[in-house]
This record gives sequence, structure tokens and C-alpha cells, in this order.
Amino acid sequence: MTQRQLPKPADLLEYLQFKKPNLDLKANRLASALTIADLRMIAKRRTPKAAFDYTDGSAEGEISITRARQAFEDVEFHPGVLRDVANVDTTATVFGAASAMPFGIAPTGFTRLMQTEGEIAGAGAAAAAGIPFSLSTLGTSSIEDVKAANPTGRNWFQLYVMRQREISYGLVERAAAAGFETLFFTVDTPVAGARLRDKRNGFSIPPQLTPSTVINAIPRPWWWIDFLTTPKLEFASLASTGGTVGELLDSAMDPSISFEDLKVIREMWPGKLAIKGVQSLDDAKKFADFGVDGIVLSNHGGRQLDRAPIPFHLLPQVVREVGNDLDVIVDTGIMNGADIVASIALGAKFTLIGRAYLYGLMAGGRAGVDRTIAILSDEIVRTMKLLGAHSLEELTPAHVTQLERLAPRARS
Repeated sequence: MTQRQLPKPADLLEYLQFKKPNLDLKANRLASALTIADLRMIAKRRTPKAAFDYTDGSAEGEISITRARQAFEDVEFHPGVLRDVANVDTTATVFGAASAMPFGIAPTGFTRLMQTEGEIAGAGAAAAAGIPFSLSTLGTSSIEDVKAANPTGRNWFQLYVMRQREISYGLVERAAAAGFETLFFTVDTPVAGARLRDKRNGFSIPPQLTPSTVINAIPRPWWWIDFLTTPKLEFASLASTGGTVGELLDSAMDPSISFEDLKVIREMWPGKLAIKGVQSLDDAKKFADFGVDGIVLSNHGGRQLDRAPIPFHLLPQVVREVGNDLDVIVDTGIMNGADIVASIALGAKFTLIGRAYLYGLMAGGRAGVDRTIAILSDEIVRTMKLLGAHSLEELTPAHVTQLERLAPRARS
């Protein structure tokens, strides 16, 4: 029989531990987020539907982004044990220079629409964390302002080759003059993908006040207050900003883009040059032969061609064929530091985060981006320790198995 007794007051006092209340609502909100998925849920509560769906959504049936995330979930790790992992080194080398973590912030368009601090929050957070920041051609902060926010850090610029070539050339010259070190030449946007959430929401740039947006704004007044009381949105390349996102992209992009355009940009650009949007081994080989410094395996976050190849699945074969000739980077679908560790183990030099960064931005501005970086960094360190890896160099394909959920059928 269990002996029972009345608790002593002194014993009860040991259990009654009250935390000092924190009246900083933003800090409390962000501290409650333990994963990127948690940040996403906070972002969804705080952001109008049209702006959130623009960030969260992808093309057509959204199959590409679903498969990309599933590919990372279908990873089996193989840890080594009895290794001293009291300290691990997460430093990555990409394009000849160091990054404190094996990930950087990807270029994202219309970023101040998600939260008014926009790219400046991203650049500042990247600077504080010692990781690279990428600015999009369709960014809402200027090249010069991003440089001011990240004056001594690593700034990269993502270029769309537009119908009016002079606009693109001018951006290349401005990025070079501002000291941006790497240029991403984007090849997966001859036309805009069919982003159906945006069409269904009637989402335009800038957002329009309609009965539905007003109703949706009622529980989110802080977003509209920020939007209406901060400087007007300014885009890095577009003089006109009216219309849906798809209409803007189609008016700016050029389906006739070719290797001749790449040659022109290569001659203009003094720094490192990488190709963003590579989706096949054959194209990876062509760009390696061309002599670029790197490629980004990416299907544009699933926002262009639906049912596109899964970048993480392409990674091993591309690294085997061209990994000695250029830096291979991967993006699309990364939601956990373990996704990044798996990518590095399979040979990627580096990774890029897009939506994960934007979820943090929508959840809490600059502090939210800091929280995104902290969550991913903690997950990377913990995963490396559990794998028994002291450094990124010790991560190898032996640590990872890509489980097959989607395997091609044999041809008859």
C-alpha cells in the first residue's frame, strides 16, 4: 500500500515557481515558436490572407512545393556514436568565403508587402548572424539601402533578364558599384507561373482596399496601420506596380532569354556568377562547361512549373557530375535545420531559405527573422551532434538515405 500524507507547506513552496511576467508581446509571441511551422502559424494569424497566400502559395495545384517538402521528410539519418561532439563547427565556405551557417537568405520579391520592414530586416538579421543576404530584382528595398543595412556582410543580387535589357544592365551595374559580391542569373522564369491563390484572392501590387480585404483586415489592424503609415513601396526595377503579380512578371520577363544574355552579363559582372533555377543534370553540365561559379538547384519554391523536379532529389547526381567544377546550392522546401544538414551531407555547398525567412518576418519583423535564423541554427547544431559530426566537412552521403516515395515507373 502506498503511504499518503498531507503535503508540507515548505514542500509546496518548492513547486510554486512563478516566472517574472514579460510584457513584451512580440517577444512572448516569438519565444513560443519552436519550429518554422510555428512561425508560419503566427504569420498566418497576423497577416491578411492575400499577402500570406502570396508567400505561402505556389503554382497551380501546389504539387511541386508539397513534393519538395516531402522529400526532406523522407530522409533517414545514420548517426555515428561515441564521438566527442561537445563543440561543432557550422562554418560553410561558398563562393570562396565563409558563412557562419550553411544557409543564407534567398531572394524574395515584394517583401515589404509581407511586413513593412521587408528586406532591411532580412539584411540586418543576416549581418548579425554572419550569413549572406540575397536581394531580388523584384525586391521592395533598393540595392543601396540593403548595402547600408548590411555594410560589411555578404550581399548577393538575384537578376531577372527583362524585356527592356537596359533595366537589367543598370541593376547589374548598381549592384557591382554597391559591392555586392555574387550575382544570381535566374533562368526559370521565361513567363510567370499560374499562382492560383493570388488570382482567387484578387491579389494585386499594391494591395487594393476592397470589401473582402477590409473584412479580412478587421482582426489584423496592425498590418494595415504599418502598410498605410510607412513609405510607399518602391521596387528595384519596375516603374509601374499596378496589376496582379502574374501580370507584373509577364510584363517584365522575357521568354526569349538565352545563353547570349548570359554571356553579356558574364562580361559585365566583376564578381561571382551563379545560375539560379537549374532543374536537370544536363543543364548543370552545360553551365559547368560555361564556367560559372555555381548553380542553385531550385524550382523557384514551386512557384513556376508545377510538377517540376525535386531539387533535393537531383542533388546527389549533380554533385557527382559537376561538384568539383562549381559550387552546388539547393533551395525549395527547407523548413528545418535537419533539411539543411541532409543537403550538406549529400554534397551541397550551401542552401537558401525563402519562405522560412518570410514566415519569421510576418510573425515579428526583424525580431522574427532573427528567430527564424536561431531556430534553424539550433536544429543544425543539434542534428550534427546527434549524427556525431564535428564539422560540415564530416557530413557525408553515408549519413543520409533518401527514402523513395516517388520512384519513376519502368518504361515499357
